Amino acid sequence: MLLYFGSEKEYKQAKVKAAETLRTHSLPSNREVALELDIVADENEGAARKQRLVQMRQEAHEIMTAIKACKPVLIGSVWRGTIRRGSDIDVALCHDHPEEIVNLLVKKNLRIVKTEWTRVTKQGKTEASFHIFGETTTKNKVEVVVRSREEAERKRKCEIFGDEIIGLNLKQLEKVLAENPTMQFLPA
Repeated sequence: MLLYFGSEKEYKQAKVKAAETLRTHSLPSNREVALELDIVADENEGAARKQRLVQMRQEAHEIMTAIKACKPVLIGSVWRGTIRRGSDIDVALCHDHPEEIVNLLVKKNLRIVKTEWTRVTKQGKTEASFHIFGETTTKNKVEVVVRSREEAERKRKCEIFGDEIIGLNLKQLEKVLAENPTMQFLPA
């Protein structure tokens, strides 16, 4: 509930705060929290949630079509089918000139809110990525993450579900939209 209603933004802080409130020392896994959060979102948002998911996937399709030469992949809650109030459309791709991606998105009428370089160190290795934050004409937030081409084959692990982040490429997204637009992609 802390995450759903926005009292907390990060899983760890929400789990610690909930444990303190419930006077317990055991914390659920991120996966357990995510599954419960999905139930809470369904209960609070009803059928409108599924309609919004389809709309967000359609908008992701438009965005990905504009940058299809760069092999974009839909990731995050729109890929998983676990959106909730405040979710954004997350797209990842590899390209060595992020400013070209910005220009393509502007031509597609995506309103660019800001761009920034982010650096993180994982296992002693520093990774840089360029983040493009935007907004669709229907006011859905978008984040496009551009990594260098040398990172194209690198596998990434989902911090919430613990599985590999596979996402949907453009053809896969088209198939989902045609066959089962509200399908969820959760690990077994």
